[in-house]
Amino acid sequence: MQVEAANRLNPSDETIQVGPMTIRFLVTGADSNESAAIFEMTTPSDVQLPAPHSHDAYEETIYGLEGVLTFTVDGTPHDIGPGQSLCIRRGQVHGFSNTSGSVSRSLLLVSPALIGPEYFRGAAEIFASGAAMPEIRTRLMELMRRFGLTPAPPPVAS
Repeated sequence: MQVEAANRLNPSDETIQVGPMTIRFLVTGADSNESAAIFEMTTPSDVQLPAPHSHDAYEETIYGLEGVLTFTVDGTPHDIGPGQSLCIRRGQVHGFSNTSGSVSRSLLLVSPALIGPEYFRGAAEIFASGAAMPEIRTRLMELMRRFGLTPAPPPVAS
């Protein structure tokens, strides 16, 4: 007889500092039969991370809680403020920045849950390594690929 785990609030509550951003995981794939991962992201002003990328195996939905975070999806910027949401479909190239002058806080949902705290722990280790920025970028690109994120090629100069 299989016994179901008891439901509990924020079953995977874990906070991870990734460079200047704070990621607070609430639900992971292990908590949701791999259907969804949910995390809160706090982004200080004047931050532009991660490198533009896409993912072919899951959608990512962002819901604004506080401040304004700008997601650029396939070249089009979208300012996400409190109470606003944006779904980024599989394969769409995107990145984000916070140029609002204040901290932003967003809730992110990834479905299915193919990325979790492991990715963000790896990114945190890279930022904390003390390496120079070119080495950090190289290592981040390798980490992204390992977790199903495809770094976008640099823009073509006109």
